[in-house]
Amino acid sequence: MTIRNRLTLVLSLTFGVIFILAAILVYVVFYRMSERIIFSELQKTSALSAMFYLEEDELPAGDHARIRRQFVESISNTDVKVYDADNQLTYGNGQLDAQVTPEVLDQIRRLEQLHFKAAGYYYYGILYSDNQGKFVVIVATNNAFFISQSNQLLLVMAVALVAGLLIIFLMSFWLSRRAYKPIARIIKSVNLLNADTLHQPLPLPDTKDELYELLHTFNGLLRRLSETFVIQKNFINYVSHEFNTPLAAITGNIEVFAQKNRTPAEYRDLAGTLLGHVAYIEQLMDNLRLLAGLHPAPPQQTAYRIDEILWSVLDRIYLRWLIEKSLIYTTLDVQDAEKLLANGNSGQLEIALFNLIDNAVKYSDGNPVTVLLAEMPDGHIRLTIQDKGKGIPSEEVPLIHQPFYRGRNVGNTAGSGIGLSLAILICKQLEIAFSIHSDEGRGTCVTLTWPISEL
Repeated sequence: MTIRNRLTLVLSLTFGVIFILAAILVYVVFYRMSERIIFSELQKTSALSAMFYLEEDELPAGDHARIRRQFVESISNTDVKVYDADNQLTYGNGQLDAQVTPEVLDQIRRLEQLHFKAAGYYYYGILYSDNQGKFVVIVATNNAFFISQSNQLLLVMAVALVAGLLIIFLMSFWLSRRAYKPIARIIKSVNLLNADTLHQPLPLPDTKDELYELLHTFNGLLRRLSETFVIQKNFINYVSHEFNTPLAAITGNIEVFAQKNRTPAEYRDLAGTLLGHVAYIEQLMDNLRLLAGLHPAPPQQTAYRIDEILWSVLDRIYLRWLIEKSLIYTTLDVQDAEKLLANGNSGQLEIALFNLIDNAVKYSDGNPVTVLLAEMPDGHIRLTIQDKGKGIPSEEVPLIHQPFYRGRNVGNTAGSGIGLSLAILICKQLEIAFSIHSDEGRGTCVTLTWPISEL
């Protein structure tokens, strides 16, 4: 059953149950109030009957005539009986005698008044004292009119129930269709989604209701899925690109080498070349395992000089960015050379520094890049790498630690999204404090701080 039909059915059933309960309550209140009114009128009639039959000899003629008129008006469809102390019918007719038993008369004398229902009639009896003695006055009326009124009320409520259910059903059907329209639009939009359009959020409704919150949450999920697909794509591109180069070189060397007989020296040269490419592949694998958390930092901890690692990295940067070399400004401001000694894995640190400086040059858009290695007043050594390029959007800064994640403003700049995340992870494992500050369109500043050397 669809939500629309279920909503229509639930609303109709809810209205039906509430209406039936309300109708029962109304009918019960009507029934009890009507009986109370009937017994009240019978009480007045019984008192008026007693005065009419028993006070004629004591009241003035004018007063008795007035009582007679009231009595005649009130006894329409009413049976009146007056019994003496011996239970003998003194006034009235003999109808309905079967319900007026001696036990009922004795009970009226004991309680002085009594009302009850029997055989389709309402009875009311009182004990009336007169100079002639004590008499029991009983009046009775049939319930035909009351039953007729009750049946009419039931008929009206039944018609109202049927009409109300029909109206509620139609209104519920209309409201459910109207309420379901946004959901139908969402379903249509979701059906149009694919891997290439996950970055496009679904339109949010104008109302700040639960549907708005649902769509807002769903758009967040789409955004994360889109980022995951981008990361996956970057990973594939990175692996295919990085592994293709050494594998192609290995294949080419072997094919060339197999074309003719070679000397032992040439075999040694080939072995050295192939081992170099294999070592490069192993380094790539180590980086990937390090990013995945499957491979901790290499255990070898050796002493190294921070400035030497930096100059070695800059030599590689200059070879990679020959044109941009003149835009790289390096400053060394350390008075005590011993402060530059640190303990850790120099190979991993070199990878981290190369990635950070390479990123700075890559995204500087032809602007200068400043590299400053300085001693701080508190004794720490700090390396600052600052560029004036694209910068990182503020909402994407928390995502830079994710491997293969690339910002939305990188444009056509080549990259895999591995360099910065790998550098952050290496700094964490080498206990080097890492911080980054970036303004989109104004550049990025990366700061590395070494703990005070204890060598």
